[in-house]
Amino acid sequence: MLTYGLIKQVLIKTNKHKQMKSYLATIILFALTLGAFSACKKEKDTEVTPKSTFAKGADISWITQMEATGVKFYSSAGVETECVKLMKSLGMNSIRLRVWVNPTDGWCNKEDLLVKAIRANNLGMRIMIDFHYSDKWADPGQQTKPAQWQSYTMEQLKSAVASHTKEVLSLLKSNGIPVEWVQVGNETGNGMLWEEGKASTNMANYAALNNAGYDAVKAIYPNAKVIVHIQEGNKNSLFRWIFDGLKSNNAKWDVIGMSLYPQADTWQKLNADCLSNINDMVARYGCEVMICEVGMPWSQPNESKAFLSDIIAKAKSVANGKCLGVFYWEPQSYNGWNGYQLGAFDGTGKPTAALDAFK
Repeated sequence: MLTYGLIKQVLIKTNKHKQMKSYLATIILFALTLGAFSACKKEKDTEVTPKSTFAKGADISWITQMEATGVKFYSSAGVETECVKLMKSLGMNSIRLRVWVNPTDGWCNKEDLLVKAIRANNLGMRIMIDFHYSDKWADPGQQTKPAQWQSYTMEQLKSAVASHTKEVLSLLKSNGIPVEWVQVGNETGNGMLWEEGKASTNMANYAALNNAGYDAVKAIYPNAKVIVHIQEGNKNSLFRWIFDGLKSNNAKWDVIGMSLYPQADTWQKLNADCLSNINDMVARYGCEVMICEVGMPWSQPNESKAFLSDIIAKAKSVANGKCLGVFYWEPQSYNGWNGYQLGAFDGTGKPTAALDAFK
C-alpha cells in the first residue's frame, strides 16, 4: 500500500545519494507527489483500461524535472491541471516512462521513475517502462555504456543488464505498480551497450544482451510484454535486417516497437510506409507491434493532428489487433524545453489541436 512515509523514504534516499539537482528540487518533487497522490485518491478506483484496448499514450518522462523548475500545465480552457490527469482528459490511457542507470543529475533514475509511475497508476493509466541501459540518452547515434559498466566483460554486461532490470522493476512491483510493457533498450537499430553490443559488428552479442533483459523482465513481471524498439518505423529494410539478425541468434521479444517522426510534407508517405512495415513485421515474425514514439513540430498543430489521426487509424486497421497502440513523445514540452520542438503544447502551456487526435 502506498503511504506518505513510503514516498518520503524514496525521496530522502534519492537526496542522500545526491541524485537530484538540489535539495530544493527534491522538496518540490515531494510536495508535488503528495499533492498528486491526494488528488488522485478518488480516481484510484476508476476502472483500469482493459489490456485488449488500443493503447493511446504519451511518454512524459520530463514531467517531474519540468515541475521542479516551476513549469505548469493548462487545459485548453486555461485551467491549471496536473499533467498526467491532463493527458487522461485528452483521451490517453497509457503512459511511457524512461529509466537511466545512474544519471548525474538524478532525473529518470529509478526513484524518479517510481514517483511518476505512482501518479500514472493512481489515475488508472497503463504503464510502459523504457530501459535505456545508459546513464543518459540511448538512441541511434549513441548507445553508451553506464560509467560503472565501462570495463565490464561481455558476461558482466549481461549480468548488469539483468540486475538493473530486476532492481528497477522490483521497486515498481513492491509499490503495487502494474507494468504492461517493457522496452529492453531504446531505439536499438544498431544494438546497445556499444561497442560490445553493436549489432553491425556482433549481432550475437546484441541478442545475448537483449535476452538478459528479456529474462529479467519475465522474472519480475511474467505477463509483461517485452518490446524491442527500433527507430524509423517507415524503413522496412532496417527492421528486416535487425530482426532477422536477432531471430538467427535466438533472441526473444514479444512486441516490435517503432518510432516515427515525419514532417508536415512527408507524413503521408511515412505513414503509408510504416503501415506496410507493420504488416510485414506481423507476417514475417508472427508478433505484435507498438508505435512507441511519434512527434511533429508543435508549431504545425493542424498538420500534426492530421498525421496523428491517420497513423492511429492505420494502426487500428492492422488485422487481428496486432498493432497495440501509439505513443506521443513528450507532448507536454513547450517553450523549447531542453531544446525540443516536437511537443504538442503551445507557448502558454496548453495542448494544441494536434492532441485532439487522441480523443
